[in-house]
Amino acid sequence: MTSFTDRADDTATSLRALFPETPLQLNVHLSQRFGAEVFLKREDLTPVRSYKLRGAFNAMRKVLARDPSQRHFVCASAGNHAQGVAYACRHFGVSGTVFMPVTTPQQKIDKTRAFGEDNVEIRLTGDYFDQTLAAAQSYCAQANAWFLSPFDDEDVIEGQASIGAEILHQLGRAPDLVILPVGGGGLSAGVTSYLREAAPSTQIRYIEPAGGASLAAAIAAGEPVTLKRINSFVDGAAVARIGTLTFDRLKDVSPDKVHSAPEDRICITMLEMLNVEGIVLEPAGALSVDALPELAEEIAGKTVVCVTSGGNFDFERLPEVKERAQRYAGLKKYFILRMPQRPGALREFLEMLGPQDDIARFEYLKKSARNFGSVLIGIETKSAENFVRLAQQLDAAGFVYRDITDDETIAEFLI
Repeated sequence: MTSFTDRADDTATSLRALFPETPLQLNVHLSQRFGAEVFLKREDLTPVRSYKLRGAFNAMRKVLARDPSQRHFVCASAGNHAQGVAYACRHFGVSGTVFMPVTTPQQKIDKTRAFGEDNVEIRLTGDYFDQTLAAAQSYCAQANAWFLSPFDDEDVIEGQASIGAEILHQLGRAPDLVILPVGGGGLSAGVTSYLREAAPSTQIRYIEPAGGASLAAAIAAGEPVTLKRINSFVDGAAVARIGTLTFDRLKDVSPDKVHSAPEDRICITMLEMLNVEGIVLEPAGALSVDALPELAEEIAGKTVVCVTSGGNFDFERLPEVKERAQRYAGLKKYFILRMPQRPGALREFLEMLGPQDDIARFEYLKKSARNFGSVLIGIETKSAENFVRLAQQLDAAGFVYRDITDDETIAEFLI
């Protein structure tokens, strides 16, 4: 029986029929910043702009090798997995049915259709992914089709492991550290299994979104558990439950090797990579780079590889990303201000603002009393310290105000 690394190497070779090795690029900006050799494994540069094509391709070719009569594949996905399956269906000349939630952005629907062309049918079903998944699996049984899991499948795991094979081939040696994003676990399980065999000296760190830390929860419990709530902002990695097969390959990972990235902090990383390097990353694609400041002392003087897992970013989300980044950095805050209804009160407030302060939002909410009015105000500034000065001035002047920047309940309705 061939080894896992042999099978992953074979997958990497077979993938050359679809696309060349994704670049392993030394990033000078990050290397200088952290005093290390920081390489980016650019999975955002595959034909579908994510690594998901690897697993979909490998699973499909293995199924077709075992049963050439199987000509119909089904998946449930609102993003990268759907596009990978669609691309693979066109490559192999088979039929695909892709189930997507009704709420899927039109851009993702259009891209999936473009990759699959006439080989793929898209069905919009369910408001939430669980409903979409149930519909896809039910249809799959009725149609005698093959269901392609996005991560919890041995052939998919093997396909994602081809990233590890390419890293060693391109670098020509084993890196000191590889940083992997974690969602359902297909990528992390595959690359981990490969490196354990082919480069056992290489250390691995795992990064998952704070609002979807399914690997950390599973390690703590000793088995996969379903998170009660997830934050869907990092849509490519926000998974409520890590896969059973993927966790079986990750269950021995030490808890201190698993890190969580706050969603708003990831936005800072996305903007930095876009503005400084011209690299477009989706939230999940930025996870590995986002971990570098947290690992700064550990990586100094070492060779580090960050897997940038995807670049399917809808630029209509850019204002939201900027907003989240500013709020996390303390450069933008929202207040509810109780404004006295007297001549000169507004001017008095405005004169408290410094030359670096800018009003981004100003809205009267209602008159809560005859002599006062509630105002929603958003302020942007160049330095977080400016808000300390503003608060001191407001307090000294006797203004009544409330900082609602981090109040999720109020912000959901007002901001």
